[in-house]
Amino acid sequence: MYGKMYSACLYGIDGVLIQVEVDISNGLPQTSIIGLPDSAIREAVERVRAGIKNCGFTFPLQRTTINLAPADLRKEGSAFDLAIALGILCTSGQLILPQEDKLLLIGEMALDGSLRPVTGILSMVDRAKREGFSAVLLPKENAAEAALIENMNIYAISHLNELFALGQQEAGLASREKSSPLRISSFDGLQLTSSHYTAQEAYQIEDYADVLGQQHVKRALTIAAAGMHNILLMGPPGTGKTMLIKRLPTILPPMTEQEALETTKIFSAAGKLKEPGAGLLRTRPFRSPHHTISAGGLIGGGTIPKPGEVSLAHRGILFLDELPEFNRQVLEVLRQPLEDKSVTISRARAVHTFPARFMLAASMNPCPCRQHLWHKYSEAENP
Repeated sequence: MYGKMYSACLYGIDGVLIQVEVDISNGLPQTSIIGLPDSAIREAVERVRAGIKNCGFTFPLQRTTINLAPADLRKEGSAFDLAIALGILCTSGQLILPQEDKLLLIGEMALDGSLRPVTGILSMVDRAKREGFSAVLLPKENAAEAALIENMNIYAISHLNELFALGQQEAGLASREKSSPLRISSFDGLQLTSSHYTAQEAYQIEDYADVLGQQHVKRALTIAAAGMHNILLMGPPGTGKTMLIKRLPTILPPMTEQEALETTKIFSAAGKLKEPGAGLLRTRPFRSPHHTISAGGLIGGGTIPKPGEVSLAHRGILFLDELPEFNRQVLEVLRQPLEDKSVTISRARAVHTFPARFMLAASMNPCPCRQHLWHKYSEAENP
């Protein structure tokens, strides 16, 4: 018996569609997952086994092979649990799903059959839409984020029992008969649309209009904001350098729809989207890493590369406070992002490119030796 479902995972900050193929044949009871899965995916067998049993279904006592295609792409994360579970149930003849043209299944499964949210939903659903998918079934906690993609049918559940209860309701059964498969003709009872959620309003606690005086610095910041030019403020402590730069995002032009989608996808892939139900991020990012940050934390990295601070500041501002305190190596790696507006990270198995079109703002105190001030005053007295 053979069955196929569709799921997705993250590859950098982009979504990649994965075919979850399930084959159940006679042989010793054994379940294998192939296709370069990571540890979290290999452990999905035990999560899915317990979830299926605790929902009143039977995990097949046969030889079960699960293939994640394309097989040459390394996969990570727990987003395949739902596709694996429904694939096993459909292939074993216990469940019949609606005949959707292309249905995407995303979600992590708990041992009791409930679904937990995963990161990167926005990138996955956006890729599915571009590949011709019309519907996605996912955890309710991810529904608000998925609804940001227009013209997609969003079906959301919090527990597998909700899906099975829908089939019983359609069949008019008080309880499920284990001898016959449970048929679900439509997911319409689970559908959500983008109208359930409102767009996030752009706001900023620190407002540029609150600054009194400092006309020469405000003029410089206005020119920098107009052309997204990099800027460095230098002056004694307590003169307002950090205060002024923190208010700089409030005078930047509002983000376009495409820029808002790009920024939200990056935060979603990094797991830093705090309020996915509030809509796309409309306020330009403002990132201010500590001076002890590593080069990998600044530009991104890891065994499976993740976006760093320069990518999280995409379409916004990267603020380096106390610039001389940063490690020289950390500052050197900023050269490529500033020139190319992107970051390319090479690994043995893949090359990832993250967007990094940001405005660099920095502040620093005068040199303690005051040599530059001495030369300035000497030139003013002896032109």
